[in-house]
Amino acid sequence: MNNKAKRMSAAGLLIAIGIVYGDIGTSPLYVMKSIVEGNGGIGNVNRDFIIGSISLVLWTVTLLTTLQTVIIALKATNHGEGGIFALYTLVRKRAKWLVLPALIGGAAILADGTLTPAVTVTTAIEGLKGLNFGGNVPVSTQNMVIAITVVILLVLFSIQKMGTSIIGKAFGPIMFLWFTFLGVMGVMNMAGDWSILQAINPIYAIRLLVSPYNKAGLFILGSIFLATTGAEALYSDVGHVGKSNIIGSWPFVFVCLSLNYFGQGVWILNNPTYRPADGGVLNPFFEMIPANIRLFAIILATIAAVIASQALITGSFTLVAEASGLKFLPRMNINYPSNEKGQIYIPSINKGICVATIAIVLYFQTSAHMEAAYGLSITISMLMTTILLYEWLVMKKVNTVWNWIFLIFFGVLDIMFMISSLTKFTHGGYVSLFIAGAIGFVMYVWYYGNKVRDKREARNAYVRLDEYTDMLTNLSHDENYPTYATNLVYMANVKYNKFIKREILYSILDKRPKRAKAYWFVTVNVTNEPFTAEYAVNTYGTKNVINIQLYLGFKKQTSVNVYIRQIVHDLIADGTIEAQPQEYTPGRDVGDFAFVIVQDVISPQTQLVGYEKWLVEARVRLQNLSSNPASWFGLEYADTIIERIPLILGRPNPSYIKRIKPKDYSNAKTK
Repeated sequence: MNNKAKRMSAAGLLIAIGIVYGDIGTSPLYVMKSIVEGNGGIGNVNRDFIIGSISLVLWTVTLLTTLQTVIIALKATNHGEGGIFALYTLVRKRAKWLVLPALIGGAAILADGTLTPAVTVTTAIEGLKGLNFGGNVPVSTQNMVIAITVVILLVLFSIQKMGTSIIGKAFGPIMFLWFTFLGVMGVMNMAGDWSILQAINPIYAIRLLVSPYNKAGLFILGSIFLATTGAEALYSDVGHVGKSNIIGSWPFVFVCLSLNYFGQGVWILNNPTYRPADGGVLNPFFEMIPANIRLFAIILATIAAVIASQALITGSFTLVAEASGLKFLPRMNINYPSNEKGQIYIPSINKGICVATIAIVLYFQTSAHMEAAYGLSITISMLMTTILLYEWLVMKKVNTVWNWIFLIFFGVLDIMFMISSLTKFTHGGYVSLFIAGAIGFVMYVWYYGNKVRDKREARNAYVRLDEYTDMLTNLSHDENYPTYATNLVYMANVKYNKFIKREILYSILDKRPKRAKAYWFVTVNVTNEPFTAEYAVNTYGTKNVINIQLYLGFKKQTSVNVYIRQIVHDLIADGTIEAQPQEYTPGRDVGDFAFVIVQDVISPQTQLVGYEKWLVEARVRLQNLSSNPASWFGLEYADTIIERIPLILGRPNPSYIKRIKPKDYSNAKTK
């Protein structure tokens, strides 16, 4: 969105509710269920336990979501974009080691993006299990729950290509209804015991942590933390809706969530001996809803669960795009479904999250098991975000005392939640850590592999293009070589309008020189506007060597093939380059094209050893496994060559061989 569109408005607030709060908005589906089960079931809780638990929930959301995220973190945006990578971009110049919390936190958030859809949708569908409709029980087994969940997830991931603008407009009214429903159900149940409002007093939260009625002790925070999962997604999605719309809509969301937790608490206190009819796990959220509207509640909860997944998915797209820009991940195809740069769709990431999410559903089978894996990775990301936010506050020259209060207070909170969540490790938390570790490994290899390459690459890796124009012009007219293509186009990053990687010229001049009528060196610069289509030309005084700087809007960046052909027409028409008459193609005044994209392979002459060699080799493998580079520029249907050039790193040791006289075998005995 542009700045004007992101100002607070009724439409903006509605879209924000539709996109941003899905994850935290579905927490009432499982938070109280997890707390009660963690204490041994409804028969093992009393009034002090319930009031203390709700107090912990309210103050956790107040501190971690309202104070740290909405009030503080949303101020730390980079050109309107939020999230841990945007935050790292703001502070990275302060210290090199800050890349580590960025990598760890980013990997943890992306891992959470696979768990949120699984746990929220499964929990909602489990509400249908055992319900009687006209004497029939349509969903009678957990296998049926799993089947319905998988179908819903497949539909969810298939609509991502539509973009968050369309989805947000559709989901906004539904989520507004959802939060209103949460609040109304909460108030209806609170009417039975208004004293539940005592939970607003934080003293009850503190008492519960040391209360003998709390069998989990400090580790109850592992379940409490589930109430605030979604704060990181809220921060990451700020680029989609704007900070003013998030700040304006959060109070409504927070009040509705709080009322629902109060209502669940009252229901639990009023039903101390209740047991589910099907003998399954008790869920206070569904049980407190009147039977005549429970089906409506389940349908609404299911839709809200889908939207919860949407918040994490859109946030993941944003994080991956930022990670690619920071060279934490390989470059990927990014689509822009709308005219707003913040709203993106990454097909490969969408497929990856879809596969991982469905695998998690099939592996864990029940929401209770998924909850054990849920939240652990996010506690890690929150700690990393706290570290980076501290550096941002220092950079902004906030009073040193306040900076240290922020770091110590939120750092201790994050560490407490992380330690309490580690108890989930053997019960499923290892899955989230495994996913986060795999993502973090890829980021580490790509980032530090590039660092080693840049450090070890020869100083003369870049050469001046204008110093090779005579050689290229002579080759262009040298009839001793066959014509490789009329227009030979290299997708190359020409720095400062003259410096180009030596490997590009190696591709043209070494071994079998590639003769062409015109040599094109094209740099694509993506602008912040959607439909920019401009170019600048530098021929260095020749008619055969052309440096093109394309300035394309983010929705135009994959149209290189189309624009290059127009540019050739323009430059021939004004005499900038030589004409390209076609003898056998009537009516056509432009020759053929060959597009070349250069990729690296490790040369046997590379002198790296041990860890550095492994790191660079792993980075090159990742590069070759990533998406087809031709698709980045819209060259899938053009004559495109992906050319691999040997990469020599380190200073090669000179090798010499000694010449000797031929050996005389004339007196040798024959057998």
